[in-house]
Amino acid sequence: MIWDAKALGHFSNLADPVVQKKATLGEVLNGDRLNGALHVIKFREEKPWETLCEKKLKGAEVSLFRDAVRNDFYFQLYWDDLPVWGFVGKIDEQSWSLDKQGPKYFLFTHIQFDVSFNGNQIVEVSAFSDPNHVVDITDDDVELNVKFTYSIFWNETSVPYGDRMNKYSRASLLPISQRIHWFSFFNSIAIIVLLMGLLSLLFMRRLKNDLRKCSGGDEEDEKEVVWKYLHGDVFRCPQNLPLFSAVLGVGTQLLTMFCCLFLLAFLGILYPYNRGSLFTSIILIYSLTSAVSGYVSASFHCQFAEIGWERSVILSGILYLGPSFVIISILNIIAISNGTTAALPIGTIIVILLIYVFISLPLLVFGGIIGHRFRSEFQAPCATKRNPREIPPLAWFRKLPCQMFISGLLSFSAVVLELHHLYASMWGFKIFTLPSILFITFIILIILTAILSVGLTYIQLSVEDHQWWWRSVFSGGSAAIFMFGYCIYFYARSNMNGFLQLCFFVGYNACICYAFFLMLGVISFRVSLIFVRRIYDAVKSE
Repeated sequence: MIWDAKALGHFSNLADPVVQKKATLGEVLNGDRLNGALHVIKFREEKPWETLCEKKLKGAEVSLFRDAVRNDFYFQLYWDDLPVWGFVGKIDEQSWSLDKQGPKYFLFTHIQFDVSFNGNQIVEVSAFSDPNHVVDITDDDVELNVKFTYSIFWNETSVPYGDRMNKYSRASLLPISQRIHWFSFFNSIAIIVLLMGLLSLLFMRRLKNDLRKCSGGDEEDEKEVVWKYLHGDVFRCPQNLPLFSAVLGVGTQLLTMFCCLFLLAFLGILYPYNRGSLFTSIILIYSLTSAVSGYVSASFHCQFAEIGWERSVILSGILYLGPSFVIISILNIIAISNGTTAALPIGTIIVILLIYVFISLPLLVFGGIIGHRFRSEFQAPCATKRNPREIPPLAWFRKLPCQMFISGLLSFSAVVLELHHLYASMWGFKIFTLPSILFITFIILIILTAILSVGLTYIQLSVEDHQWWWRSVFSGGSAAIFMFGYCIYFYARSNMNGFLQLCFFVGYNACICYAFFLMLGVISFRVSLIFVRRIYDAVKSE
């Protein structure tokens, strides 16, 4: 059995010397510092009453324990990879101290472990802090001699070993939460159906009428089809090609990484309370998928220009990692100044740098070389004119900010309820959302982004605005801006406080929302590109 020193904080020095467990890379990144506990537990050996240790608590130590009880601190233990929680003490509002106007504080001194097993495998572990064995820590003027004890009881169960994590899911997903999950799912489905119906009735009918006018041969009807006259400009090379190629490369890499994480979760490799496995998987998968980023950025750049693809590859290597490195460095400095376990040791920083230098960078360069060697020309249905067509002045509701607001708000509204459960899982250290529901919500978000991207691109072309490349990226990724705004609202409504927690909450959520911006932007552009090719290819065939 091991203690989670992150939960215990500065109370770990009150017990006898313990052996520190060697942490993995993910555990260090998660801020976990684990120590071997003093409890002696053997399989199916019951202990009705056992002494853990005896400790003389000084006034300052009593004050620390009282602050922990007042703030509802709890300890966390792991036994056979099963988490166990228990509160440090309790507050008795009915028993007031005589000399002070306030409640009395009590420290729990006895823990009862109830262990369920099936055959020779442990299925369930629970801890019960006995309220009958407490020590009054209301006053810190005197020293206290405290004797900590524990007991262990074993029970046989028929629950199979593979279902032992279901208990934690049921504990977090209360009936009201399950109803909210289903409501969120059906709400998203309803929004998709309404949008698809709207596009079918308005957008598709309008597009079919445009194509019918183009094929009718009537010059008066053809003049009404404004987007047809943009065929010489709509496939023009996007502005700032290296940066645009890097956005496509990094967004595709992050999308691939997310799909791999979902696959590992479905295979059972990533499961809740598997300490540090998520951070370790993110670092390794991101490094291995660097080849995807290099290949996509180089191949897209070479479709328009044979030289300069190296710059696109370099930008794809720093487009996401650069801002993330700056944010994490600032958070690490803040963590070091506060003396928390969230601060990364120098050894962990060196390991991450070695992974980036010897795995990520070579794969990035290798992917770029492959993308350049197997390059191909951009296949456009229409030839591009030498001089670009002048774009007429646009109304305010046809400009980029308004399109970003509409696209982002509609996409965000379909996933906002599930986003709340995701934030609760990340920052509440409980299972409030399951991988299957999260994956369905992610697919819904992708579908909504694709539908809105096609509609907004068509509207943009209908007003003679042929610069749709960058606009499709920003319109698709705008949902991430609303996600970041909601995380600020979530923090304001939660009981989190303090400068340290605020910085970590905002910093990590900024990295997550930035990743969603790049992923959704790439999806939006790819769908818009397919749509634009199809409509101009249809006009050409007529």
